[in-house]
Amino acid sequence: MRVYVPLTLPGLAEAHKTGELGSSGPLAAYAVTPGLREWYVSEDIEELEYAALGRAALASLRLLAADPAAPRRRVVVAVDVPDGAATADPDRALDPAALGEVRVGGPVRLAKAAAVHADADDAEADVTAAAEALPAADAGDDDAQFVVDGAEDHELLWFAPQEIAGLVGSGG
Repeated sequence: MRVYVPLTLPGLAEAHKTGELGSSGPLAAYAVTPGLREWYVSEDIEELEYAALGRAALASLRLLAADPAAPRRRVVVAVDVPDGAATADPDRALDPAALGEVRVGGPVRLAKAAAVHADADDAEADVTAAAEALPAADAGDDDAQFVVDGAEDHELLWFAPQEIAGLVGSGG
């Protein structure tokens, strides 16, 4: 099962240093869950995985909002875990805030990563604004939500796992 782990560049740098994701407890991630399938109304696995990646990118934005010192670039690690290693909370399955959310019970070796997705440098201004607007957007402010949506206009770039050292060296 492919899961998408939201991080920041410092979080990716730490995972690169230790060689694993989730060493401090259950790992929050996003995946194609029944709730996400129902919400997205598609059977196309590529579309569903793209939706899960988008949910992880939003979670990465939330991590950035909580860590003002982190470089303003969203980071998501795509990693394959054994079936059954990632579980969704059935009580939150249809909660719009938790769509696609899963927990991976133990650490995952970073060597298992299929790819890393991260913002390009030119996204930093929009991602910074989105991280600052997130609390107001969560409170229902439509103008703030428009700013948050502006970060989504930037497609995350794809990096091979062997490029992580260069990626974290450029801003982590």
